[in-house]
Amino acid sequence: MRRYLLRRLLLAVPTLLGVTVVVFAAVALVPGDPVTAFLGPGAPAEARERLAERLGLGEPLPVRYGHWLWHALHGDLGVSVSAQRPVADLLGPALGQTLLLAGAAFLLVITGGTLLGALGAGRPEGRRARAGRAVSTLAVSAPQYSVALLLIAVFAVALRWFPAGGTRNLFTGGGTADQLHHLVLPAVAAALVPLGLTARVFGAALSSVLHSDLADGLRARGLRRAAVLRHCVHNASPALLTIGGLQLAYLLEGVVFVETLFAWPGVGRLLYDALTARDLPLVQGGVLLVAVAFVGVNIVVDTAHALVDPRLRGAL
Repeated sequence: MRRYLLRRLLLAVPTLLGVTVVVFAAVALVPGDPVTAFLGPGAPAEARERLAERLGLGEPLPVRYGHWLWHALHGDLGVSVSAQRPVADLLGPALGQTLLLAGAAFLLVITGGTLLGALGAGRPEGRRARAGRAVSTLAVSAPQYSVALLLIAVFAVALRWFPAGGTRNLFTGGGTADQLHHLVLPAVAAALVPLGLTARVFGAALSSVLHSDLADGLRARGLRRAAVLRHCVHNASPALLTIGGLQLAYLLEGVVFVETLFAWPGVGRLLYDALTARDLPLVQGGVLLVAVAFVGVNIVVDTAHALVDPRLRGAL
């Protein structure tokens, strides 16, 4: 198992290196002048030169990439132009809020997706199975942006059950219960599409196992229905791990709309504000952080998959 994990870590090195190239090039080659975008067209020449020198815009692109990569490897992602603070200091609290939101949404995805997928796995043509497929299809097809607006309109504006945005109530001082109260609507909005995909994949995998020779053999041995289902769920768990890991990675990098609409101060909201302000160091640092988190989640999922199914340990 250690060798398997070591191979996965070694394979992640060129992947992360390629990610740094793509991140730096994509941000550096964005059309427009970042100095003019930040200072305005009427800024003094001296101020423009100082900012350009600070961003390293006068150096060739490969040299700028080398300097940026060297500093990034040492934990220095530069200084935010708009906030005048180190990028790492801004990303730390934002990452904590994104992890909180993604974790809550992921809990809803796994719980709801497993229950919804197992709802009609035993009888694919039954009423429960058709109802489960209808709900999962609706969840997958619903636009996340529209769902978030609908949740705000119904539960925050009309019913006033939950706040429309933010993380804490500034007037009451907040607290754990208050933050969980603010977390409900954005977590539901972020979890809807991944929940539908998880339900469909896990339902198909469990249905296949329940109708396999394995399940027939367990029933022939006289095992009860609950015991047969438990064994079948275990054999279908690799599919749940795979789709669950992909959805967790999606949640980490795909909550930009949710964080923006609900004023949730996570990495997605921070990147949106940085792109609006053309804050290149903050954009590069944020995208790199999300990419590293994506690769890390995939390594964890592959490792968990190998623990569940030992046959995969020799696949690499």
